[in-house]
Amino acid sequence: MKTKLFIALFLSGAICFYAPASLAAQDAVSIMTAAKNRVTSDTVSSRSRMVITAKNGTVTERLIDQYSKDGPNGARTIIVFQSPANVKDSRFLTMDNASGGTDQWIYLPSLGRVRRIAASESGGNFMGTDFSYDDISSMDRDISLDTHTLLREEILNGKNCHVIQSVPKDKSYQYSKSVSWVDKENNLIYKAEMYNRRGEVVKIMEMSDFRDIQNRITPMQTKISTVNEGTSTTIFMEIMRYDAPIPETVFTTAYLETGRAN
Repeated sequence: MKTKLFIALFLSGAICFYAPASLAAQDAVSIMTAAKNRVTSDTVSSRSRMVITAKNGTVTERLIDQYSKDGPNGARTIIVFQSPANVKDSRFLTMDNASGGTDQWIYLPSLGRVRRIAASESGGNFMGTDFSYDDISSMDRDISLDTHTLLREEILNGKNCHVIQSVPKDKSYQYSKSVSWVDKENNLIYKAEMYNRRGEVVKIMEMSDFRDIQNRITPMQTKISTVNEGTSTTIFMEIMRYDAPIPETVFTTAYLETGRAN
């Protein structure tokens, strides 16, 4: 499995060098492929603390477990909320399907049943965070679903980066485009901006606190900000394991409902 992580840092500089147009398209695809496929692992398991900051500065926290593993049609990820009490035992499953799309289900204890997420809901907020349902799935978004263009080179936080624009081929996707900063030396994606149909930045994703976890450079802090709302959600990774066994039964709607792998 190649985990495809949006890896970003705060933009702290802007020295630009524009790329030749004849090389931009092919180079952009190669760069994004290398960046998204940077980490190879059969499975990924993690526990993290999620900090949600409202516009008025109010902060709420949640503890979540996440498990990811390749399946017959692509990536599969399940997220389990451990605390606080009002979200405990809520579970979310996303799976790539044979048609190239993504299927999503959620279990909420208050409803007492599993509910499939409709395509019309994919842009909605995930469990009151700044992540949408599509944002969760886009962590494993296939390179071929977008048209990539190398815009320029730019110094970001002291690192020389490629700046790549990615435009979804499916015009119904929630964002009109995204722009990513990719370190030329190590293929880390330091920043991603997501745009609406009016060409405005609506979200910014950043990652920091990179550490060597089982010989893989891994961001231990991820922040996504909703620009016009003045809100943000930050995920602090507390436990990260690569290649730990995960039962196949975890990636089922039965597990969503019961929380039991057998």
